[in-house]
Amino acid sequence: MALSHDAPLDATTAPSPEHPRQAAPAKLVLALAFAQFGAYLAVLTPVMVTLALRVSQIVPEADRGTALGQVLSVGALLAMLGNPVFGALSDRTTSRFGRRRPWLVGGMTAGLAGLMVVALGGNVPVLMLGWALAQLGINAALAALTSCIPDLIPPQQQARVSGLIGITTSLSMIAGSALAQAFSGSMALAFLVPGAIGLAAVVCLAVVIKDRPARAGAFQPYSFKEFLRSFWVDPRRHPDFAWNFAGRFLVFTGASCVTSYQVYFLMDRLGYDDDTVTGKVLVGTLAMVVATAAGSILGGQLSDRSGRRKPYVLGSSLVMAVSLAMIASAHSFGAYVAALVVFGVGEGLYLSVDMALAAAVLPNPEESAKDMGVLNIGNALPQSLVPIVAPALLAIGGGGNYGALFLFGAIAAVLGALAVQFIRSVK
Repeated sequence: MALSHDAPLDATTAPSPEHPRQAAPAKLVLALAFAQFGAYLAVLTPVMVTLALRVSQIVPEADRGTALGQVLSVGALLAMLGNPVFGALSDRTTSRFGRRRPWLVGGMTAGLAGLMVVALGGNVPVLMLGWALAQLGINAALAALTSCIPDLIPPQQQARVSGLIGITTSLSMIAGSALAQAFSGSMALAFLVPGAIGLAAVVCLAVVIKDRPARAGAFQPYSFKEFLRSFWVDPRRHPDFAWNFAGRFLVFTGASCVTSYQVYFLMDRLGYDDDTVTGKVLVGTLAMVVATAAGSILGGQLSDRSGRRKPYVLGSSLVMAVSLAMIASAHSFGAYVAALVVFGVGEGLYLSVDMALAAAVLPNPEESAKDMGVLNIGNALPQSLVPIVAPALLAIGGGGNYGALFLFGAIAAVLGALAVQFIRSVK
């Protein structure tokens, strides 16, 4: 893939992005949704289920929480670093195939290779290596994918499309749990089948999108200075972007407590073993996803009709905080599922408007992939930090303190809701 290395154009000749005003065609929306489903199926299935089970196979029970935290943290750290870098490179790509297609297909191919290493690895360092490659590859694809909404979807349609995409993300959790259970006898297939579906999904999107290459000379050469700039948007010049980043980071900190530790919560507090826990994860995820779908559809419709975003982010984040407090006090599977239903409603409302809110505060539409990559650090960083913080929280009072972990997540979600209210340019 070719990258632009020419001197930047001045303001009169700089390229302007396509600003769609007509409704996006149905085939584009469906392709975006399918690609999102596939990418998150590939990355969330290990996060939610199969990595924990793989670690449990190769390390003693007493060490599995720490080992899982190490693998997840390394992968999430590289995802956090890779997403904005790949986004900046995607913005600059002058390939005749466009600036998004090479990263969509190439990234998911690398991600599938990493999942193969995880599936076949026999020790924690190899798992770390494979998961690092998987996270880098899939996040390269996600960097290109997330930029497609501000690039190709008109503002008046963004919340509804975000809501649909939010549903597919949740559906990927159900499908991932079902695949993990279906292939519980073959850990290789449990990793590789979701990855293969993810690759097929982004290929479908690559076929559908109208992807233009970056114009030669549109950007500064990708020097070390530009590399560093890939991770930075000046909060003094763009405070709304900074507040949105802070809100995302805090809300996803709360959500990461659920996605990263639900397997061990079910095993340690509720007593399920390796043979039964995947079925329980599937039941809980199914209930959550139905609620997420309802919240996404309702939130997207109401937000687009009213033209308001912040009230829905505030309400959804507070609902997620309540659900995390419910999980903290849950001592039965029924109570846990009820909490997941509440969590799903809040998550659906949040996902339906968050992407539209993000698109509204981007500093430079021509660098949408880079700036969305910076915002996605707010999604990825909690996946790295929560596993680091979680062992200390779980150790409070002698160990197994999931109440402390989920109350920590609830507080983070409340703070995230408050951060978004400081945004000024969006109602």
